[in-house]
Amino acid sequence: MDKLQPGRAPVYEMLEQYRHKGNISYHVPGHKNGEAYRSTVSAESAGYLTEVMRYDVTEITGTDDLHHPEGVIREAQELAADCYGAEESYMLVGGSTAGNLALILTVCSEPGSLLILQRNVHKSVIHGLMLAGARAVFLEPQIDPGSGLAVAPSAETVQAALAAYPEAVGVLVTMPNYYGMGSDLAPLAQACHACCVPLLVDEAHGAHYGQHPALPAGALAQGADGVVQSTHKMLTALTMGAMLHVQGPWLDRALLRQRLAMVQSSSPSYPVMASLDLARRLLHSQGAGAFTAGLAAVDVLRRGLAALPRFGLLQPAQQQPVCGEAGAAGVNTPPLRGAAYVTQDPFKAVIYDAAGVLGGFELQRRLEERGIVPEMSDDRHVVLAFSLGSKAEEAAALLTALQDIAAQTSLAAPQTGRSASPLDLEPTTGADPVTGPEPTAGSDHISDLEPVSGLDLTADSGPGQSTYSDTAAAPAPQGGESFSSARTAAQAASYNSREGELTFSGHISTWNNFDIPAVSAPVAFSIRPVAAGETESVELEASAGRIAAEMVIPYPPGIPLLYPGESITASVCDRLIRLRIGGAKFQACADPALQHIMVYNIQKGGEA
Repeated sequence: MDKLQPGRAPVYEMLEQYRHKGNISYHVPGHKNGEAYRSTVSAESAGYLTEVMRYDVTEITGTDDLHHPEGVIREAQELAADCYGAEESYMLVGGSTAGNLALILTVCSEPGSLLILQRNVHKSVIHGLMLAGARAVFLEPQIDPGSGLAVAPSAETVQAALAAYPEAVGVLVTMPNYYGMGSDLAPLAQACHACCVPLLVDEAHGAHYGQHPALPAGALAQGADGVVQSTHKMLTALTMGAMLHVQGPWLDRALLRQRLAMVQSSSPSYPVMASLDLARRLLHSQGAGAFTAGLAAVDVLRRGLAALPRFGLLQPAQQQPVCGEAGAAGVNTPPLRGAAYVTQDPFKAVIYDAAGVLGGFELQRRLEERGIVPEMSDDRHVVLAFSLGSKAEEAAALLTALQDIAAQTSLAAPQTGRSASPLDLEPTTGADPVTGPEPTAGSDHISDLEPVSGLDLTADSGPGQSTYSDTAAAPAPQGGESFSSARTAAQAASYNSREGELTFSGHISTWNNFDIPAVSAPVAFSIRPVAAGETESVELEASAGRIAAEMVIPYPPGIPLLYPGESITASVCDRLIRLRIGGAKFQACADPALQHIMVYNIQKGGEA
């Protein structure tokens, strides 16, 4: 392309021209531009979809081909690369799932390839490992000590893993997490490039990053080599519309294009591609101004919460709220080096009841009763997803609902009936065998195996305070902590159950896994189904030295302690026993009480 024209939307414009020409269709799709429904009675009509069908075309002369673009799709992808800061960009019509699969199949080009990745990843990443027949080395993510939520591995952990496994073909992390939390990716990229491997980032929830000064920097700007973004999540594309961006010398782009052709439909949706084109044109044409109204809506919420101390707003400890400037993300002090949580997406407003009366699930239910539909909730938090389409008056309605909820709920005692320890919370329903707990609102791409609760540390409910505060007994360390090294206030905290008066202390917390190594041994993945005769159920106490045949996810926080194929070491076995005794819930395993665990038969290679 000689000269890019940011004001154009070539795929969208091509579809407009197609409709206006009114050519007679002797090609698929069979609805013939919706004509198949126009002669039907109203009860059998396609309704509003009839209009969509006028633009639902296939690869014919002039419409180009996603898998061999030479015309309008090529131009649209070149414009996208220019807008998002990539060297090359690819349209995805199967969501970020397709991008994750393609990246993994590209770097893991041979069976047995070893990929380093954080333990809490989206299920599409696990499926990519299975399809590739890869081996995975899992890294423990750093934990934000205030909220107990996991973010990403530290640079030191990534460096240690690369040193221990020099044959690794790459590193994959998720940033930001589902709550909009992030850390510094640049040191991870530097560690990868020093070892001549790519950094791959599942940035499904960060497609808008880097497009406004109030937004965190994007993964590409921090040196990532392959970045997947769900344009439909936080920008304006139709659902399933996503992008894959690449830069640098560490990815085989010819192979990547071939992998994309494998995992995407040969009949991609042109309306979805047109929506990706329009989403990009909006950013290209309006620049940072596209976010003005949405950030102003966020600022309305911030100002309102400052005057409504009953509800807190999750944000990094070093970031204080700003109420005097519309759309401000906050005044930043220099971030702690290596901290787990240093950036927060202002469009992901994570609120909680600072008085501890309403849990996240109950708060979401009450908001929905008042016509406010959140993105998701966990036992503690409610995630409210703003965007460039949000309005100040809608944020005002949200505040009115919160004020009403605060007025109608007593501060005397939790609404759940009794004070629940973090090990005594019921898991959400509908847990996926790979991703673990599902949030209460349905998103198609949960960007990681989100920990949905940490220890219920005391929250400061003073006026204007929206950060978590740590217990006075044990100040939080400077920076984030990994599962294997965390020594936070949680160790000093104990939670008493009224049933049997058991004391739950930090040593049995589901996220302070002090004896779990930060870097796992390699775990082999395969698409071959496991036959029932290859596994057996054994008592948990007898499982040390065996190979796990199922995933085990203590809840909270929802991060797997075991993946199928991992060796059950004595320390892991002991940890699981203590969690069980402490009252933890377990998901994705056959026995949710974890009296028994599924392992591979010894004769089938089940010995450690």
